[in-house]
Amino acid sequence: MILLQTNWNLLIPVLIIAAIVVFLIFRMYKMRHLLTAGLGPETSEYTKELTDQNFEAVIKKGVTLVDFWAPWCSPCRIQGPIVNDLANELKEKAQICKMDVDKNQKTAAKFGIRSIPTILIFKNGKMVKQLVGVKPKNILLRELEPFMN
Repeated sequence: MILLQTNWNLLIPVLIIAAIVVFLIFRMYKMRHLLTAGLGPETSEYTKELTDQNFEAVIKKGVTLVDFWAPWCSPCRIQGPIVNDLANELKEKAQICKMDVDKNQKTAAKFGIRSIPTILIFKNGKMVKQLVGVKPKNILLRELEPFMN
């Protein structure tokens, strides 16, 4: 019978690396759980949730800002409250909407949404502006103003 010798000089670093890898996987799982917890982004009474079914009907008249987001997207979780704050400020001057790209893939594909958050601005059903990445409220207001007059 052949006995295997344990090389303690090699075993200890391997165990330490394995413990670090397990810890990092656990932290990534925990972070993903925190980001996807809840029913979605915070909402405002002036923010509308869009779906593939109601999208065309909502954007066809007036000025509409649509925030394309996903619950697992960290930058989207930053953009969400900014969009809600904008909706509270503009109230009825423009429609402020959000669309979950995971649940509404047809519309996201139609507009070629490849990065999120992406914000599209529509005027009477036609896209007039596209913004990619997190944008502060003053930038969103500046981009909306020419179309609200």
